[in-house]
Amino acid sequence: MTAPTLKITAGQYSDAGRKEQNQDFHGLCIPQGSPLQNKGIAIALADGISSSQVSQMAAQSAVTAFLEDYYCTSDAWSVKTSAERVLTATNSWLHAQTQQSQHRYDKDRGYVCTFSGLILKSTTAHLFHVGDTRIYKCHDGRLELLTEDHRVWVSAEQSYLARALGIARHLEIDYSALPLSVGDVFLLASDGVYEFIDAALVIAGLQTAADLNLAAQQIVQEALRRGSGDNLTLQIVRIDQLPEPQAHEMQHQLSALQMPPLLEARMEFDGYQIIREIKASHRSHIYLAVDGETGQQVVIKTPSVDLQTQPTALEHFLMEEWIARRIHSPHVLKSCPPPRERHYLYVVTEYVEGQTLAQWMTDHPHPDLARVRALLDQIAKGLRAFHRLEMVHQDLTPHNILIDTMGTAKIIDFGATQVAGVAELSPSLGPPALLGATSYAAPEYFLGENGSVRSDIYALGVIAYQMLSGQLPYGAEVPKARTRAAQRKLRYCSVLHEEREIPAWVDDALRKAVHPDPWQRYGELSEFIYDLHHPNPNFLHQNRPPLIERHPVLFWKTISFVLLVLLVVLIMAAWGLR
Repeated sequence: MTAPTLKITAGQYSDAGRKEQNQDFHGLCIPQGSPLQNKGIAIALADGISSSQVSQMAAQSAVTAFLEDYYCTSDAWSVKTSAERVLTATNSWLHAQTQQSQHRYDKDRGYVCTFSGLILKSTTAHLFHVGDTRIYKCHDGRLELLTEDHRVWVSAEQSYLARALGIARHLEIDYSALPLSVGDVFLLASDGVYEFIDAALVIAGLQTAADLNLAAQQIVQEALRRGSGDNLTLQIVRIDQLPEPQAHEMQHQLSALQMPPLLEARMEFDGYQIIREIKASHRSHIYLAVDGETGQQVVIKTPSVDLQTQPTALEHFLMEEWIARRIHSPHVLKSCPPPRERHYLYVVTEYVEGQTLAQWMTDHPHPDLARVRALLDQIAKGLRAFHRLEMVHQDLTPHNILIDTMGTAKIIDFGATQVAGVAELSPSLGPPALLGATSYAAPEYFLGENGSVRSDIYALGVIAYQMLSGQLPYGAEVPKARTRAAQRKLRYCSVLHEEREIPAWVDDALRKAVHPDPWQRYGELSEFIYDLHHPNPNFLHQNRPPLIERHPVLFWKTISFVLLVLLVVLIMAAWGLR
């Protein structure tokens, strides 16, 4: 006999009301199979602030990100950890959009919205709340408010939001959990609804409507009839069936998945057959495997045994899975979520047949400029997929870029990736230690500073420089420069050479991309890539760096020659006077 699973009935309705635009956004996700068991059912409602013309976009982004990114998080995380990290990352993204827009000094016109989310997993309801949308529970004929409005009232008619998504860099989220019972009904409502209805109306509507969609519509229309002047959204969720109690206990075990054993060729592992080991390091073991159900070749990455005693490193490993599932780009390695229930901690990704960029550079020591540009364009597209989600890769090296047999470049290894906002939520996820490839690490890392988009641009600039010259722009001096004064003394070595066909303006673009001061670098990847293809007028008309910086050996040879000529002239003049 099949064990019972969590089942619900839901109804939703939203209306712009008397306004031209509906700035509310809502959504619901009921997965099937193992995601239902491992992650549960997610419901979300966001309400954009009326003073902003872009808040509807904020509301839509918040709900969409919550419903998509939550299911990308590791099964090893609790519901609370998963949802809070998703919301914190979303808040950082919304805040960044405001900071980059014309409304950066007026948050009331920025990408701001309130948010209420409900996750039903096993026999527990998990509530997440920011702002003044509300979550109610209706049971046994009683309507109970489960959330608290984050609104400060200045007077009887004037108030302002104290908390909302996107309103500030830091986010404080209300969280609570409560047990579920069959027959429980949850309601998520925007203020355009709850300010104009009462408990009797809600209870009557739930009892008389033929279905919950109709009930939601009738309650919203009644609020509108009673004078609501705002957008109106109502979601209703009824618990129809719950899992057996032992299923609830199993959920706790999922938050502590076992560390996998060392794998060997021909070994069966969680439905996969191991073919061979691809790579092993102090951080992870990577294997080529075949999915026993689909026959698809995949790559399985497991944490090394050493990580069992390093909680911070293990947290970064778990973050890597979430990051891989969130990013969708042909130039970033794709994640392959396990189709079955899993029992160990590991990450599954697509298998890319090809070689690393490091090996490619060894095989192509003197590539032409067009080929280098083509690869850099692809790598930049992959990096932009990170940056659009307010993430910094932080470990871009030739060893972390794969080139497949068709010439497509893909960024791999997200163990050091920084997700905006998440580090402050979990102190253990602070800046990772430098991973050994210090030749590509931006100078600010050696000062103990956090990385930024400009740090990734530096790494890409170093890779571009190395592809064209086989050298590094500052030699081995950057890791030694541990103070600002030492970094100011770093001297860029021009990539121009009499045997290389490289325009001077390309050298200027590289010089700017790898500048020791991050604020002197490009602010956007697109600017750097454009300047590698087109002469920047600012470079063409600016004063060239002095000869001593561009060619110090030639400078001193020239000085010595001039001095020799002067000495000969003086000697000849002295002889002439005699």
